[in-house]
Amino acid sequence: MNDINPVSEAKEQFQLNREERENLVRELGTLLKEKVSLKQSIREQNTQAIAANEELFLELIEVVDALDFLLDYMAENPDPSPEFIKRLPRSLQAIHKKFLAVLGKRQVQPLELAGTQPDFNICRVVDCEVRPDLEEQTVTKVVRRGFSLGEKLLRPIEVITSKTE
Repeated sequence: MNDINPVSEAKEQFQLNREERENLVRELGTLLKEKVSLKQSIREQNTQAIAANEELFLELIEVVDALDFLLDYMAENPDPSPEFIKRLPRSLQAIHKKFLAVLGKRQVQPLELAGTQPDFNICRVVDCEVRPDLEEQTVTKVVRRGFSLGEKLLRPIEVITSKTE
């Protein structure tokens, strides 16, 4: 009868030679370096994201400040002067422009309707109106502007189109 100890046989089977051990140690070292590098990269990305958010918030706060100024003035002057009323559209247009600039800085752009027919890649028809004087499905009104982020459609242009009956 052969006196082979199954434990010692298994032990021999799982023992590594020197070359295998060195390869494992080297691979483990490489993996640990990659882990440290990835953690650092994640920290840097988080820092950049936080800075970008702070910049966005500061720009939006400027828009809020401009609106607050107008609202405060109107609250303090229930009967605004004719000069204020005359300047109001220009002031609102400046705030609107500032807000669109904040969006544009982040590649959010308003979509433009080309022609009189809706482009269903960027338009959504929300209503129809009877207009026998116009060709079927002619855009009669843009209800809400659409926006894209780079090549991605964020919100379609919402339009009303004509129908003959």
